[in-house]
Formats: sequence, C-alpha cells, structure tokens
Amino acid sequence: MSDPILSAKGIKKRYDKDGGSLEVLKGVDLDVCAGDFITIMGPSGAGKSTFLHILGSLDRPTEGEIQYRGKSIAAYGEQEWSEFRNQKIGFVFQFYHLLQDFSVLENIMLPLWIKGVKPVDAQAPAEEFLNIMGLSERATHRPGELSGGEQQRVAIARALINKPEVILADEPTGNLDRKTGREVLDYILSVRQRLSSALVLVTHDPEIGALGQRRLQMVDGELSAS
Repeated sequence: MSDPILSAKGIKKRYDKDGGSLEVLKGVDLDVCAGDFITIMGPSGAGKSTFLHILGSLDRPTEGEIQYRGKSIAAYGEQEWSEFRNQKIGFVFQFYHLLQDFSVLENIMLPLWIKGVKPVDAQAPAEEFLNIMGLSERATHRPGELSGGEQQRVAIARALINKPEVILADEPTGNLDRKTGREVLDYILSVRQRLSSALVLVTHDPEIGALGQRRLQMVDGELSAS
C-alpha cells in the first residue's frame, strides 16, 4: 500500500451543552491512499458526517489530528488551510449549495476564481467539466431552472474542477430518487476514475455502500470494517 494522502488519527469530537457532554466520535483512525474508494455506512447520528467534515477540515476535532501527506493540518496557517480545502479536497454534499444568482457555468468556475485563476482562463476548464457532466446546454441557466439530479451534477463539477486528490461525498444521492441517484453516482465514479482521485463516500444505502473497495461501518462514533 502506498503512503496515505490523508490520515485521521485518534479523532474525537465532543460537544458540551447545558453542563453535559455528547461524544460524537470516539477515537477514529483512517488512512486514505491514492486510488482508494472507501464507503462508510451507519445509522443516522452515528457520526459519519461529522467525521467527513473533520477529515476535510470543515470542522476541527476535540482530540486527535488530520494529516495531509504526513503533516498535521493543525499546523497550517490560514492561507495554507484555505488552499488545502480549495485545491486538495473536493466536497460533494447531499444538498447542492449552489449560488442561485450565478449561472451554472459561474458556479463551476467559482473554485478556480478562489484559487486566483482569471475568469477568462477559468471558462474553458469549467466548460470541459460541464460537458463531462452532460450539461453543456445548461451553461447559462440558473440552478433553480435545473432538476435535482442536474443540480447535483453541477455541484459535482464544482467540487472536482480543481482536480482534488481526495473526494469527500456526504450522502450525495440522499436527496434524489433511486434512478437519478444512481445516475449521479455513476458520474462521481466516472470522474473519480478519470482524475485518479481517492473517494470517501458516506451513505446509508446498503447498495451504494457495497460498491466500495473498502467498506467501513460507523456505529456510535466508532469506525470498523463492514
């Protein structure tokens, strides 16, 4: 096995409220290597989404650390932290989080703009991803004019436009009917293979969970082999 791209080591997450304490994650370890396709299943409230957010630096653990290529991201300055999230990690969520006042093409270009790419240079790669997603004819539409499946494909293109090393997908089909959800999943898997990215996918769907090359289960804040 190659050296991990992303590692979680002893991740704990605790929320203190009203004099009490709720421990959501209880010392989770995970290594994500190049080319991995990992599925994490478990019931609602098991800590799956919390763990994924910490793994991608959207949240911070109470204890433990996340390492990118052997270096703790806790040591990052704000600029390095932002670049890590923008360029190394691609997030796909259950809800699309598209900007309603932006066109489909502009939504996809957004991560490139954040990276500092000029709009004139961002258009061609965004159009390429739009074509990969089968949405070329939707470039000038607003998100509200698209179906749920089309909006999720736009969100996928936006997540992957910077060609991240690791894709983190949190219930990416959970807001879609089964047929549309499977089509969206096929797009994720196809582009992941094209980019040679690792994929960590959280799901409650046993059929999707069974597709992972490494299948894990999260129960009561603890991760184990499925």
